[in-house]
Amino acid sequence: MTPSAHALVLLLALMGAIPSSAQRPRAREAGVVVGILPTGPANAITDVEGVRVGQVTVSEGDSVRTGVTAILPHAGNLFRERVPASIHVGNGFGKLLGFTQVRELGELETPILLTCTLCVWRAADAMAGWLLAQPGMEDVRSINPVAGETNDGTLNDIRARPIRPEHVVRALESASAGPVEEGSVGAGAGTVAFGWTGGIGTSSRRLPASLGGYTVGVLVQSNFGGVLTINGAPVGRELGRFAFQRELAAIPPVHEDRADGSIMIVLATDAPVDARNLDRVARRALSGLARTGASMTNGSGDYVIAFSTAATVRRRAGTAPAATAELPNDALSPLFQAAAEATEEAILNSLFRATTVRSRGNTVEALPLDRTLDILRRYNALRWNETIPPR
Repeated sequence: MTPSAHALVLLLALMGAIPSSAQRPRAREAGVVVGILPTGPANAITDVEGVRVGQVTVSEGDSVRTGVTAILPHAGNLFRERVPASIHVGNGFGKLLGFTQVRELGELETPILLTCTLCVWRAADAMAGWLLAQPGMEDVRSINPVAGETNDGTLNDIRARPIRPEHVVRALESASAGPVEEGSVGAGAGTVAFGWTGGIGTSSRRLPASLGGYTVGVLVQSNFGGVLTINGAPVGRELGRFAFQRELAAIPPVHEDRADGSIMIVLATDAPVDARNLDRVARRALSGLARTGASMTNGSGDYVIAFSTAATVRRRAGTAPAATAELPNDALSPLFQAAAEATEEAILNSLFRATTVRSRGNTVEALPLDRTLDILRRYNALRWNETIPPR
């Protein structure tokens, strides 16, 4: 974003014409270039053709800060035209409905929902009802809704279980391609990451034609801790906010981060890969998570849901098996790189776009971008791609 564009954004925000999150750039806009591969046009999971995202933010009174984020692999009837899928567990302290059937059959037959911990069953039930009411579903007697969560109880009255069926339906029916709203929105409205507000973040990578030309897109719901690291720079340490600080410092920290929490990572690709190789790609997303400074502690639920939208590997219910054309194992390494990079940048986008949230008598501040960028400059961690000498 150019200086003049930043000035316009700030002016409009002061006039109340746009939400305050628009004042906060995405990581790449601020000069944080992650990895070596190019992004897709929107730098979002929706760069994978057919993928759509819908979100509903639920903010009520002074105690409810939560929401729903829906990810749809394609625009058709997913139950009738299933996509290969895999779920990889980094640490299993979480609630992920639909896990066993996806792992057993290697396919996804519903959209994916993200929400808060004690809302996950209500969200899944609402989606099941919505799906069963769709045309062509009159004879369905079994359905496997996939719904995951992170615990936003610091900022959200989670025991009230405030997600209602209309929130889920609106998220599903409003899902669209193109740019994805990030930060303190949807299922990320009340989450906390590395001691600052977390939220929804997304990113993508598009492989060059020589490596297949495929796209990998990632969306995260960040709500975890550790020692924030950006492009190798120890930002959390420099800002004086990191996990186990109370035990390591004589002076108690302003905000204690026990590093517990969770992250949901949804990965989409148009590469023709089966469930087995999708699991291999999903594992590499965790290396992107690790690069941000997470250690996947005991109380953290760390899940990756990966699926392929490629037409050649879809599974059409009630029809004879189609001939499939899948990538060989030797072609997977570029997808591994893309998964790691897109996950890392998606997490940073969730932090960069998140805003300060106040609720339940608590205030969780947004990551201070001015100070963060100063640290990154000192560690030479900004705009590395602009300093590569010509060959």
